[in-house]
Amino acid sequence: MRELSLVIGNKNYSSWSLRPWLAMRHLGLEFDEIIIPLDRPETAASIARHTPAGRVPVLIDRGLHVWESLAILEHLAERHPELWPKPIEQRARARSLAAEMHAGFAALRSALPMNLRASGRKVAIEAATAADIHRIESIWSDAAGPFLFGPFGAVDAMFAPVATRFRTYGVPLEGTARAYAAALLDHPAMRRWQEEARAESWSVAHEEVGL
Repeated sequence: MRELSLVIGNKNYSSWSLRPWLAMRHLGLEFDEIIIPLDRPETAASIARHTPAGRVPVLIDRGLHVWESLAILEHLAERHPELWPKPIEQRARARSLAAEMHAGFAALRSALPMNLRASGRKVAIEAATAADIHRIESIWSDAAGPFLFGPFGAVDAMFAPVATRFRTYGVPLEGTARAYAAALLDHPAMRRWQEEARAESWSVAHEEVGL
């Protein structure tokens, strides 16, 4: 068994699991995956073995359990500071954007759930969801290229699932924002996650919107 393990949910649906997984693969870390299918009778009990919070992901680092995507990214950055920009001003902005993604955009999450096996889904875009999309597009339009602060980092891992949502539901992007989304989707680790997600057999009915 490796020193690092990551407890995650279904790759097709679990946007929170994707974030630290993507960062860890980007860093070239070796770790075991513990996949817990979501929305099943045994899901809660299986997750409770790893965290009292009752949610994935959970990083197990030499026996230490760290949960919540952003906390895991910060923990990883203790040993891999390159996950955040080096200049203090950029680092502060990157952390602010990552926290905004972690805590915000509830309307978008609800209306456009992550579903990597789906494409061309059509859903009604309500005003609150449109406002979330506009805010995210404005953030992405400031990308230094190819990622928000040049090299791939923790903040990009936080926004990666949104790029899949925009593709699934056909949200149009222009210019720098479009190029940034494309760079996220084309990241080698991101391509691997998507391939493995499409190979899964599990299904979560309430995530299958826009049928």
